[in-house]
Amino acid sequence: MSRKYFGTDGIRGAVGAGAITPDFMLKLGWASGRVFAREATSGRCTVIIGKDTRVSGYMFESALEAGLVAAGVDVKLLGPMPTPAVALMTRTQAADAGIVISASHNPFFDNGIKFFSAAGSKLPDEMEAAIEEELEKTLETVDSRDIGKVLRVVDAAGRYVEFCKSTVPEGFNLRGMKIAVDCAHGATYHIAPSVFSELGAEVITLGVQPDGFNINEGVGSTDMAALASLVAEQDADLGIAFDGDGDRVLFVDANGEFVDGDELIYVIACHRLARGEADAGVVGTLMSNLGMEVALREQGLQFVRAQVGDRYVKAVMEQEGWHLGGESSGHIICSDVTTTGDGIVAALQVLHAVKSSGEPLATLRAGMTKYPQTMINVRMVEKVDVAEHSGIAAAVAQVEAQLGERGRVLLRPSGTEPVVRVMVEGEDAQQVATLCRQLADQVEVALR
Repeated sequence: MSRKYFGTDGIRGAVGAGAITPDFMLKLGWASGRVFAREATSGRCTVIIGKDTRVSGYMFESALEAGLVAAGVDVKLLGPMPTPAVALMTRTQAADAGIVISASHNPFFDNGIKFFSAAGSKLPDEMEAAIEEELEKTLETVDSRDIGKVLRVVDAAGRYVEFCKSTVPEGFNLRGMKIAVDCAHGATYHIAPSVFSELGAEVITLGVQPDGFNINEGVGSTDMAALASLVAEQDADLGIAFDGDGDRVLFVDANGEFVDGDELIYVIACHRLARGEADAGVVGTLMSNLGMEVALREQGLQFVRAQVGDRYVKAVMEQEGWHLGGESSGHIICSDVTTTGDGIVAALQVLHAVKSSGEPLATLRAGMTKYPQTMINVRMVEKVDVAEHSGIAAAVAQVEAQLGERGRVLLRPSGTEPVVRVMVEGEDAQQVATLCRQLADQVEVALR
């Protein structure tokens, strides 16, 4: 489906440019409100709004709120909350939809909008298309007696903390563990430390002082050097890093080594297998490391790749009837405990594996050997279908021939940036890096 505003994960961009402006957000609130109201099953339509900690969130919260109430929709404001918490509250508050104001792992000068359905899942393409259709119409306010009302939910954080703790078995605790937690100055800053400390861990915090401008700046899952240093300085058992909106998580083991989403999924899958709770397989993406696929198959588990994006991962999980899937970036979905990718919930699944096995994270991840993987972003001047470009196809075929069966090539246009991601993966790190650079150069020339 061709979409004017929606990308792979909502609408995102630089504040003040394109769709990321107050006037557009007003119209977006109104347009989405009209669509949600049509889909509402009973009574007045209610929409939940949450946001991360970036300064522009206040501006866009007000604009969306105004648009929604102008469409006759009631609004519940959560304030700063992780994206998965908004999905949860949308379900538990029996709302018709949820909206998150966040640009996830991007810097403060970007922002964006994500939507959730009443079931706490990403909106289907059909609803996004319906919203875009409404955006082309003239905004008309409902009759004064039908204007929506606004309520602030004051106990949202506490409810979410309790939910997170409920996703591990009763009686499970983290006593005796020292954990470094990096909240990226983002939406988990007032929640993640409480979850782990209330379960008994000694928690050392990083990135828990948001000022509206420092989200993801030198901290969080996109910049883990500070967390690795903190783990070493404090002699912690491990470190946990979230992104700005809390739907991604990455780890640092006791040796200071970074542990990505593929390795975390592997650890969770093996733990479930050992407990007799594993499904037949796991869902990854086109970007998932070949080493994870090999390691899971050695454990007797199937592996299926979906398109990049958690909505596509979840769709394949539902199709296969499996409950575990995710991305290298740290989006991990455990659909037997929640409806969407949730950094804190995924972290607890990993901690359950560590604590229950009595083994350090470094040991648990050792069963998977990552294949060297190099990715280079090539900027596009204008949107081009790289799959249909004959010159690019020939260059890809040449690299694939050199790799043989011991590697793979992937070209994927980004859903959030004007770039093509050129990825090469194989057994030999030097060969992979060289071939990726050569291919990226050829793609860049072809796209001029």
